[in-house]
Amino acid sequence: MSHHTSVTAANTEPPTGDAPGSGHPRVREPVLFVVLAALSVVGALIGADLVAKLGISANTSVVGALIAMLVGRIPIAGLRKMRSVHRQNLAQSAISAATFASANALLSSIAVPFVFGRKDLVWPMLAGSFIGLLIDTWVLYRAFGSRLLPADAAWPPGTAAAETIKAGDKGGKRALILGAGTLVGLGGTLLSLPLSAAGVAFLGNVWALLMFGVGLGLREFSPTLFHTDLGAGFVPHGVMVGAGVVALGQAIRLIARRRPAKTSTAQTPDAPADPTTAITVDEATLRRTLIRGYALFTGGAVVLAVVGGLVSDMSPLGLVGWILFAAFAALVHELIVGLAAMQSGWFPSFAVTLIFLVFGLLIGIPSVPLALLVGYVSATGPAFADMGYDLKAGWLLRRDHQPWDPYEREGRREQFRAAIIGFAAALIVVAVLWQSYFRQGLIPPVAKVYADTVKHGLGDPGVLRTMLLWAIPGALIQLIGGPRRQMGVMLATGLLILTPNACFLVLAALAVRVVYRRFRGPRADEELNLVGAGLIAGSSLGDSAQIIKAG
Repeated sequence: MSHHTSVTAANTEPPTGDAPGSGHPRVREPVLFVVLAALSVVGALIGADLVAKLGISANTSVVGALIAMLVGRIPIAGLRKMRSVHRQNLAQSAISAATFASANALLSSIAVPFVFGRKDLVWPMLAGSFIGLLIDTWVLYRAFGSRLLPADAAWPPGTAAAETIKAGDKGGKRALILGAGTLVGLGGTLLSLPLSAAGVAFLGNVWALLMFGVGLGLREFSPTLFHTDLGAGFVPHGVMVGAGVVALGQAIRLIARRRPAKTSTAQTPDAPADPTTAITVDEATLRRTLIRGYALFTGGAVVLAVVGGLVSDMSPLGLVGWILFAAFAALVHELIVGLAAMQSGWFPSFAVTLIFLVFGLLIGIPSVPLALLVGYVSATGPAFADMGYDLKAGWLLRRDHQPWDPYEREGRREQFRAAIIGFAAALIVVAVLWQSYFRQGLIPPVAKVYADTVKHGLGDPGVLRTMLLWAIPGALIQLIGGPRRQMGVMLATGLLILTPNACFLVLAALAVRVVYRRFRGPRADEELNLVGAGLIAGSSLGDSAQIIKAG
């Protein structure tokens, strides 16, 4: 069942703060720009601090939306415009972009050469990572709304952000349900219960999340049930390799189709658009976007090779191979991570990067070029997923505007610009703070794993055999589920995550969802969406509040 059937449309009155018939708010509006810049700095500081001190990253989009709501209620004439749900959407887009960019894309990637012992490569790595980050987000911006990355897919944190903004705007019963869910989610975080897992299960594709729950359970309980740890020995990575290869094949097959998009107002501006069925990016455009993305990633790899000194360290043939492999790894990494995030709200960036690290070791890439490659690849993916969440939130908030198509495209463009503001803030924050963090030994844990693996190799010569063996079930499950469900990718994602009790929460929430839908009918989905959004929002607030603990 596609996700669009489970989200009811908001009423058709213009959102507070927007004049009827006006264009989408622009990030260049003075008050809005100041709000976005300030929120971006806050998000970048939260992201860097949490990943350095606790090894976690938080989705701050709900925090940004709530702050924007509060700003809009300050009794000053110029701030009333912030009551607009579309300006609040731009605010949550900017702060979440800054958070993920500083934590996952920039600080974690530059820590790899630092831990490896090449402090001289930190600044070149920062330049390469920032280039990769920009390309990563541009590809998602251009591909969102295609059959590969459809707007009506789950993107659970995006739905949570949209429901939070709508509830704040409309109030009433929706706000009460969402508020109650948020309090429960916040309480769960304080008790170390991952209630966001249950929230996701109320919002995402049932089959995808069933496999995710199974994977979580196998990872947690395999030592007891099977007397072996399925999380060790690169078993989950093998499942991800098989599922990822099939997912890539499914994506290529989808891109190769030559079907026109079901766009509506793009051709006939006065005709009403149906945002629940319209595909705004056809296969030809998607194909061009991915080809250009690969070309841009290739250019970024060239820049990194030059500033990182690889030109003098590698043979011409080896350098060309490194550049082409780095670009391929970056593109595939972001697609696999994006597909997982689209269905579950989790993105297995660490695992997929580690897979390419293993391949790099197996084909004999020297250690310094491999460390830079890992940093470059790891910088893509998280921002790709986050941009998907933000555009999903915007899509839900804009879906009742008429004419829909031009307004939707304009809104996406402004969200992309808001994300650029967030990235700029993240670059400045990381450039200023990294030396302070690293001198204190505050290194993101994933960077230590990457650097240690590059230094010491795989250790076990049977790693490749294990990965190829477990790739078979991963490929078969992905093939059975098809491109919409991403069942193999989701099983692998679950196997890669060791979160106590998460499997029970996912499976129990899925059972409640199925039973409640049977008794409640069509209204069940709207109510469960609000509960799920509240749980995710509360968990996000709790994660962001951990900056106090980190301090």
